[in-house]
Amino acid sequence: MAKTTKTESKSKKGTGAKKFSKKMYLEWYELMLRMRKFEERANMMYFQKKIRGFLHLCIGQEAIYAGMKTATRPDDAWITAYRQHGAAMAKGIDSKSCMAELYGKYTGNVKGKGGSMHFFSAEHRFYGGHGIVGGQIGVGAGIAFADKYKNKDSVTFCLFGDGACRQGILHETFNMAMTWKLPVVFICENNFYAMGTSVERTSNVTDIYKLGHGYEMPSKQIDGMDVEVVHNEIEAAAKHVRSGKGPVFLEIRTYRYKGHSMSDPAKYRTKEEEKSYKEKDPIGIIEGKLISKKHATQSQVDAIKLKVKQEIDDAVQFAEESEFPPIEELYTDNYEQEDYPFIMD
Repeated sequence: MAKTTKTESKSKKGTGAKKFSKKMYLEWYELMLRMRKFEERANMMYFQKKIRGFLHLCIGQEAIYAGMKTATRPDDAWITAYRQHGAAMAKGIDSKSCMAELYGKYTGNVKGKGGSMHFFSAEHRFYGGHGIVGGQIGVGAGIAFADKYKNKDSVTFCLFGDGACRQGILHETFNMAMTWKLPVVFICENNFYAMGTSVERTSNVTDIYKLGHGYEMPSKQIDGMDVEVVHNEIEAAAKHVRSGKGPVFLEIRTYRYKGHSMSDPAKYRTKEEEKSYKEKDPIGIIEGKLISKKHATQSQVDAIKLKVKQEIDDAVQFAEESEFPPIEELYTDNYEQEDYPFIMD
């Protein structure tokens, strides 16, 4: 384990480990199960050709979004990359509009115009859903700048993958955010593979949180398979940032059980590696704790499973029965500057 300094540390148990209520465990379990079942159904509907285009599933990474949900405020902003269905649902976008968006239907959260990679909801302060690798990092700092400019005490949570850490915009943004003490928590969801390329093959720095050291940004590596750890660390980071001390960088180590996208068979991973991480399944761990702590009986857990299954069934039916956007929608939600010179031959 690396030596701890004032700007670096590794956390397995989490900052300020504490006891959580029965209500919290139940909330985590239902939310993570909803994400998992949504993604599994999306996987199924993709192979039935009901969902087209790109589809990136977050199966295995649910503890990150559940921990963020319970440790943040509704007025905090989230911005992320294209593996984002779970984050959107945790932020409050309902499963029906999420599924309809995957179908490209008019009832989707962006009217069927964004699809899997571009969810958005200003109402929930969820700002995407970005297809350009690393593109959201600068935008996240911009959202934080706007909140600071308006004297709001909201925190922006800017998520990106380990592959995005190779982009120059990360370093430019880190420098600016620290210089201006912007209210932003940068989060690297490190699932160890940028598409099919491991971190070890693309960087000499495999402990990604150390990238924050060059900017003297408080930086930490934490266990993203444990929702309790995620909650504690997000809560601590938000407190630090909300106090006006500037950004925090968290490397949250997690694992995606599926390939990069639906066309990826993930043959670059060993069966032993996959098995070791599936033994750390965050949903299975919380389900076990619900039973062992006597927060729920097996029949109550089964009832939650049935409830979530019905919700996802309803979401699929809603998407199936919804209409595609009318042709006129091609001309809405577009922005133009009327006095901009435009010459057509």
